Amino acid sequence: MPKAIIVGATSGIGKEVALQLLAKGWKLGIAGRRTERLDEIKAQAPQQIHTRRIDVRSDDAASDLLALIADLGGMDLYIHCSGIGCQNTELNPDAELNIVATNVDGFVKLVDCAFSYFLGKGDGHLCIISSIAGTKGLGAACAYSASKAFQNTYLDALEQLSVMRKCPMTFTDVRPGFVDTDLLADGKSYPFKMNVTDVASSIVKGIETKKRVLVIDWKYELLVFVWRLVPQCLWKFFPIKS
Repeated sequence: MPKAIIVGATSGIGKEVALQLLAKGWKLGIAGRRTERLDEIKAQAPQQIHTRRIDVRSDDAASDLLALIADLGGMDLYIHCSGIGCQNTELNPDAELNIVATNVDGFVKLVDCAFSYFLGKGDGHLCIISSIAGTKGLGAACAYSASKAFQNTYLDALEQLSVMRKCPMTFTDVRPGFVDTDLLADGKSYPFKMNVTDVASSIVKGIETKKRVLVIDWKYELLVFVWRLVPQCLWKFFPIKS
């Protein structure tokens, strides 16, 4: 069986991707902070799934990931789906710094750990779930959009580093738009909201075809294309918010 580890698998996109990979015969290591939800997923196929509680903000996060890899007996695919975000036009410092701690600091710890493991193994597939929000700075979600831009650029750099280290890795940067998950359960209205099962299907297909950058779906591909055309001197006059 091919072996995948998903960090951020307790709900939303991560959980749906886990279920779809499970149905395709993958052996899984799933991680997150809510152990009861991990156990619920494991109960569906206890022989195929290993679980471990991992908080990406913890100092022990990388060692916990290595322990999960050992439990699984190796890793062919790493999916980083752990992230938080919110609209914060008041720039509440606790909210902004919490986003950075999770989406930047925690991201680097876990992705670097997976990258180093694949270097030692000689190959591997590293997939991150980022966002179209990384395309431009969004005034309604400063820390979130900046953290996603960081993730996009960081994966570009890791890909170059893998070539420098002569290690043939595969990289996939998944950039969804608004997905109907707990992250958007704040009572606000979000345009073009997508079904999480459909999004997970697109992600699994993108992984199977080794897609480098995957924007989900066509409406957001068009939106991102338009965003990129807007010069910064004009962008500041087009606030993006729900």
